[in-house]
Amino acid sequence: MTEVAIADAVDAYLQRKAVGDPDGSGAGTYASNAESILRRWATWLEREHDLTSLFRLDIDHMCAYVEELRRRTERGEYTASTAGTYYAVVRAFLSWCVRGSVLETNPAATDRAEAALPTADTRPSDDSWTVDQRRELERYVRERVLEADSQSTSDRRTRLREYAMVAVLAHSTVRGAELFRVSEDDRRTGATWDDVDFYTGTIRVLGKSQRLEDVPLPARARTPLRRYRVVLDPPANDWPLFPTGHAPSIAARVRSVLGDRGHDESEIETLLEDATAMELARERSIAPPAITTEGARSILKRLCEAAVVDVDGNYLTPRGVRRDQDEVYRREATASKPTLRASVLEQSIVVQETQPPIDTNASQRDEQPDTD
Repeated sequence: MTEVAIADAVDAYLQRKAVGDPDGSGAGTYASNAESILRRWATWLEREHDLTSLFRLDIDHMCAYVEELRRRTERGEYTASTAGTYYAVVRAFLSWCVRGSVLETNPAATDRAEAALPTADTRPSDDSWTVDQRRELERYVRERVLEADSQSTSDRRTRLREYAMVAVLAHSTVRGAELFRVSEDDRRTGATWDDVDFYTGTIRVLGKSQRLEDVPLPARARTPLRRYRVVLDPPANDWPLFPTGHAPSIAARVRSVLGDRGHDESEIETLLEDATAMELARERSIAPPAITTEGARSILKRLCEAAVVDVDGNYLTPRGVRRDQDEVYRREATASKPTLRASVLEQSIVVQETQPPIDTNASQRDEQPDTD
């Protein structure tokens, strides 16, 4: 029998779903949500198991995939329900292959593999923050910001970054995997300033539903975030809220973007000899990668140790810092949501060179600030 590549079978499945499958879960919406999940799964199989043929896929591979989902759940990158959704999408794809007589059996539809999927009980019982722990850590990072007034711009930026990070996690329902970059997940690249709307008090994130959602940012989260933005001074709105400080990652991004812009290797090296990668990124408006979820955990661990805040001797995680608030306030993002609007302090007033006669009745009408 002729080999069938997993990637080719995925393409055929998505194409079928895009036009609607009467025996399946829906039409185009399902296909768009399933595409990134299935492509990442196929890439993972090739990278970790050197597997590209659908006919060589077996139960052991699916058990290994479940273990990968479990590890990511334990690290706080996925929730248990997200891991279950990812597995269900792969299982549905393989069931479709069975119905089409491409496979004899579905290696994902086995008790051995499914029994090991993460459940809500997988979450450690001690990883939720108490009110006192949250307040203590916030007090610590806030005081560090006040102490940084006499420090260098770099020190002040770092401390404001940490304060903003803790405040957003503590006072909103944004998850770590929605705020930071998730390694090897090409859809979760980290929130950018373009996702933040200070006027409506919301941030747009890729929710666990795999759809964009507008999440409220309370004032206690917005204020530190706005102060941090002023010092960070991102050159463009596609800049991540929390850029990585890993120099090799920044340099790799700069080289890649400059190459795409037509610079040859010698030109790029010359530019990097005259400036650091971050300086060049700012000068050329090249957004660096966002910090990863692992990096955020490392920062919180360091802050918890310095603030002497712990839970049974362990540090607090991005997953635990978010209080279990009712998430009914989240809503699916709409295409009409505006891009990032500058804060009031950052706006400029534009006056026409030739002004029309003053309308004395206009003062009582709505006065909307210029947000372009």
